[in-house]
Amino acid sequence: MAVTTPASMTSEEIVRLSREHTFFSWSVQGQLDPIAIDHAEGVYLYTPEGRRIIDFNSQLMSVNIGHGDRRVIDAITAQATKLQYVQPAFTTEPRARLGAKLAEILPGDMDKVFFTLGGAEAIENAIKLARHYTGRTKVLARYRSYHGATLGAMTLTGDPRRWANEPGLVGVVRYPDTHRWGEKEPRSAAEALAGLEEVIRYEGPHTIAAVFLETIVGTNGILIPPDGYIQGVREICDRYDILMVADEVMAGFGRTGRMFAIDHWETVPDLMTMAKGLTSSYLPLGAVAMRRKIADAFETKMYYGGLTYSSHAVSCAAALATIAVYESDGLVEHAAAMGPVMRRHHEELYRKHPSVGAVRNLGLFGILDLVRSREPFTPMTPFNGTSDEMKAVGKYLREHGLYTMIANNSIHTNPPLVITEEQLAEGFAVIDAALDIADQAVTG
Repeated sequence: MAVTTPASMTSEEIVRLSREHTFFSWSVQGQLDPIAIDHAEGVYLYTPEGRRIIDFNSQLMSVNIGHGDRRVIDAITAQATKLQYVQPAFTTEPRARLGAKLAEILPGDMDKVFFTLGGAEAIENAIKLARHYTGRTKVLARYRSYHGATLGAMTLTGDPRRWANEPGLVGVVRYPDTHRWGEKEPRSAAEALAGLEEVIRYEGPHTIAAVFLETIVGTNGILIPPDGYIQGVREICDRYDILMVADEVMAGFGRTGRMFAIDHWETVPDLMTMAKGLTSSYLPLGAVAMRRKIADAFETKMYYGGLTYSSHAVSCAAALATIAVYESDGLVEHAAAMGPVMRRHHEELYRKHPSVGAVRNLGLFGILDLVRSREPFTPMTPFNGTSDEMKAVGKYLREHGLYTMIANNSIHTNPPLVITEEQLAEGFAVIDAALDIADQAVTG
């Protein structure tokens, strides 16, 4: 029997059926207004009617190589034609090659990986590995953090998305952040490290398995740690015999102008989680990388963890092809070169618009914080809230063909690493016009 190809649907039809029959994440279902996308190429998304939208956030800071790269699509197709799936107790050539490739590019002596479906599952397994390896139960995490939406990852998450999901995992303890909400500048490295050490002292280092941190905090504000902080966390963990776990799910794979953000501080964590840019989100895949001492500990004892789709052959093939694109196209170096270009755009908007209170970026990992006043520094929104001005800014961006993340009082600027200077200027021109709306909250 021949299979008929259904006629293409309009945006209205796609949205209607999706709202009627599918459940959306992080949403009040009755307030949904999703954008229907038909195809994408490079830094642009296209609706079924052909309207072009510049993707200024790489979707969820994840489509790092841009949309529609045929080299990755062809690798996926070739592997899917040859072998689609075997359970994780088997192995495949893509799995073998990907493990070896990651060992080549990972920091220091991290040379073994456990594959997962994505970032949240990587965090879950990092928790298990830390607890199994150390025999301890407590894990430390920060308030201005997001680690994922599964139970353990959500408990580690410090931001308000955690509240509705409590109670969560037992044994999670908070330690001070490098940045306080509502302040322009971070704490000094010394102050933040003293806060971490104080928590360790009070909790008892012999009870703590690991210290978790996003190397650069992502959705909670692109919070770049002060120099010396990452190295200081490493030193404290070494001194108290606690594992250091770096969450590189968002910051990894070229986003900051280095393959991994932690490379900026020449530090090697004990465990490192990754996903998103690993396959540029062409297919689901995550991983936990580990130092040799941790891997060796499980040579003679069981690891109690596993996933049906771990090491999925087609996803591993996608990751191999994605890493090859980073290397062959020099995308990590391009992100580093574009960092100062983005900074110039940020600084120009800061000079022009009184509603821009702070700007931050490292490579193509950037953000604008909007304020009602620079002095005293007063965010445009309350903590964990929004405002009419931010809603209006978001509406303007959407109506004028720019997609990005707007969270609290911030506009994220995290485009695909393939973006050109001209395309970057195109995106910032739309943001520039939108900021006229926010300025009214300052000037009246």
